[in-house]
Amino acid sequence: MTEMTDAPAKNPWLKRLPLIAIVAAALAGAFFLRDYLSFETLADHREALLAFRDANYLLTVLAFIAIYVVIVAFSLPGATVATLTGGFLFATFPGALFNVTAATIGACLIFQAARLGLGDKLSEKLEGSGGVVQKIKAGIDANQWEMLFLIRLVPAVPFFVANLVPAFVGVPLHRFAISTFLGIIPGAVVYTSVGAGLGEVFARGETPNLGIIFEPHILLPILGLCALAALPIVLKALRGKKGL
Repeated sequence: MTEMTDAPAKNPWLKRLPLIAIVAAALAGAFFLRDYLSFETLADHREALLAFRDANYLLTVLAFIAIYVVIVAFSLPGATVATLTGGFLFATFPGALFNVTAATIGACLIFQAARLGLGDKLSEKLEGSGGVVQKIKAGIDANQWEMLFLIRLVPAVPFFVANLVPAFVGVPLHRFAISTFLGIIPGAVVYTSVGAGLGEVFARGETPNLGIIFEPHILLPILGLCALAALPIVLKALRGKKGL
């Protein structure tokens, strides 16, 4: 009886079910939800959304955060549109706070699913490997905070990649959550502020400038934050060379 009771718990596929569900939902969402979670959908329903918000503000906040969490947790298309919607409905503040909170919760869910499904085994394999792979793992372990902030601050790193990689190298949940919340604030504030100005964009019949984060007056301060995050890594490397 004991062996039969313990057997399901030892089944590796049970641990992988959440990750499999996320992958399946992401694939389904890419095919079926792409046309719905879009800027055009937001533009078409903007008046109804504003009316519902005015009549049910708290419910709108809770529903918005819940939908945003699902989008991030299942890697569905539309995360950028959701961020714009947060600004459109709630202004830059508290819209940015709602966006960052929802994105962090969703990121933690997919992080946990990835770590439960594959992360622990991959981390053990990396730890026991030799050569370059082991050195990379050791470098990440020695600079976890700095690396976590870097992958969040660099605009070129896809959000889902920044959610999965830490799970595969054994990053603790609390470090992941804190670095995610703080690290995505700059980008979230930029896109939330764009969303806050969508009323005028809609009135002109235009589309928002989603490439604004790569404009010099936005990108340079973010790169400055990246440099600050990377500075301790550089200093450690220089000290290590001097020690040799």
